[in-house]
Amino acid sequence: MAPITLAPDRDIVLALNSGSSSLKYGLYAVGPDDAEELLSAAIETGAPDAASFAAIELALETAGLPAPTAIGHRVVHGGPHLQRHCRVDADVIAKLEAALPFAPLHGPAALALLRLAGAHFPGLPQVACFDTAFHTTLPDAASVLPIPRALRGEGVRRYGFHGLSCESIVHQLRDDLPERVVIAHLGNGASVTAVRAGRSIDTSMGLTPSGGIVMGTRSGDLDPGVILYLMREKGLDAASIEALIDRQSGLLGISGLSGDMRRLHERGADPDARLAIDIFCHAARKQVGAMIAVLGGIDLLVFTGGIGEHDARVRAAIADGLGWAGSPEVRALPSQEDAQIARHVRAVLSA
Repeated sequence: MAPITLAPDRDIVLALNSGSSSLKYGLYAVGPDDAEELLSAAIETGAPDAASFAAIELALETAGLPAPTAIGHRVVHGGPHLQRHCRVDADVIAKLEAALPFAPLHGPAALALLRLAGAHFPGLPQVACFDTAFHTTLPDAASVLPIPRALRGEGVRRYGFHGLSCESIVHQLRDDLPERVVIAHLGNGASVTAVRAGRSIDTSMGLTPSGGIVMGTRSGDLDPGVILYLMREKGLDAASIEALIDRQSGLLGISGLSGDMRRLHERGADPDARLAIDIFCHAARKQVGAMIAVLGGIDLLVFTGGIGEHDARVRAAIADGLGWAGSPEVRALPSQEDAQIARHVRAVLSA
């Protein structure tokens, strides 16, 4: 295929978005005002490795696309010292290593991917784009946790996540963005965020992405007494509790069948599958209601994420219980995290 010719003022950004079982990537031509998607794909290989980057290069070459001039990474948690998108250097790597206790589920994979990308594309600038950055506007009343003050100095607070997804929704709405928006990012991970005038003012996830509403395999918020019970009565240590909360709970734990909402719909006659769906919708509806209260009303409810965008039954079950809020406008929009990463890369490198 003949190479594609692009305007000279464009940065060619490879956006990397690593999940638990796949590596999503997109190539974007980013100008001053837009990010044009040139290619989007995923590699279902488990943990990314050197072969993953060879496969990406082959895909770009086969499609006649230019090589990237910069790489952007979605980083779920940067800890207390990395809350703004930034160019990756040795200091950033060191801070990400120090932040691993804040993100044991996502941090090691993010670090490994940064190192792999640096080795495969030596000399190319890399930019870390943090899911927590969008939520740095949270007021103290929302971000400070009700625990001893000394822990606050160690960075134990509400951070919020799915920030790149929320930013992409704000970007898509742009001139049509109303004053009071609630964004429900519903997928294997799920969160609800209150946005006033384009700024996050409260969100359901907390110190880690394990908190908030029920998710695919994550429990969401629990009475702290549950953790104490598991320690005292079941003899579980930190690693066992972490596995239970992050990988054995949520929709999977309730149903005993699957953490995938699609499979639960298929098994809708099973009472535990039905219960899992009902609990998910109840938890999301309750959290949306809480965000409406924080905003003092609502102008628009946006559903995004795999479930939020594609599952009309779940959207209806959540939104139909919000008539008391004045029947707000409801929209489903795609989460465009990768395009948002590409825009941030250009902004960081231009600065």
